[in-house]
Amino acid sequence: MSDADMTFRVDWSSRSKLRGPGEGSLGELLQKLRDRLSPQAMGVSISYVDDRAMRRLNREHRGINLTTDVLSFPAEPEAGAYPHLGDIVISLPVAEKMAKKLGVSRRREVETLVIHGFLHLCGHDHEKDQGEMLALQAQLEKEFLEEEPLPMALRRGRKPGSKVKVLKDGSKVVVTGRAAAALRQKESIAKAAPKVPAAKGKGRTTAKAARLALEKPKRGPGRPRKAKPEPASETAARRAPRRRKAVKPRSGVIA
Repeated sequence: MSDADMTFRVDWSSRSKLRGPGEGSLGELLQKLRDRLSPQAMGVSISYVDDRAMRRLNREHRGINLTTDVLSFPAEPEAGAYPHLGDIVISLPVAEKMAKKLGVSRRREVETLVIHGFLHLCGHDHEKDQGEMLALQAQLEKEFLEEEPLPMALRRGRKPGSKVKVLKDGSKVVVTGRAAAALRQKESIAKAAPKVPAAKGKGRTTAKAARLALEKPKRGPGRPRKAKPEPASETAARRAPRRRKAVKPRSGVIA
């Protein structure tokens, strides 16, 4: 096979508002990873997405309704088919947040994610091994990038003020803004609501009844109620003077 036929092909795609490093920045790194980890591979795909798309992929393929930094989808080509290694999907918004936390450039964070995703495509799994994958990742970062490895175990906190909401199907989603404020208000009402006696025939008090009991103040003792106004027609009829009946003159009397 000629050298031209041995060229390692990288397919790039981006569906993110942010801009990620391309062939000029990561081409050499991907070639080194291929030569070291999977010499028989002839191609790999790198896709940049936003958090919304990454969250959908994470929910559909892992059952986790949250965004993440990188996902790997190993290819399983049949015998004789094009030896494509697989797809690496990177969320650029998450990479940007991590880069700011670590004080590095977005490109440097993406380099770490590419190495991490490439190792997954080659069969490594840090969730099942005893730390071998992350140790190899650190080694490759030092050797190929000539820089100190970035931590992958750093806790990636949520946005301040966000809340985790449990959906009807049992999955969890992080909400912010008004949705988070409404969830906090609902939790505080449920926590502060007094126990309302259940009605006859019902085994428990509903949350709606407790909320109404808490929000609607009772009328204070001794407060006078406003008199109900009477219809204008009845008032006018009662105040009108009565007319005296005319008396018929007696017979034989001259007026």
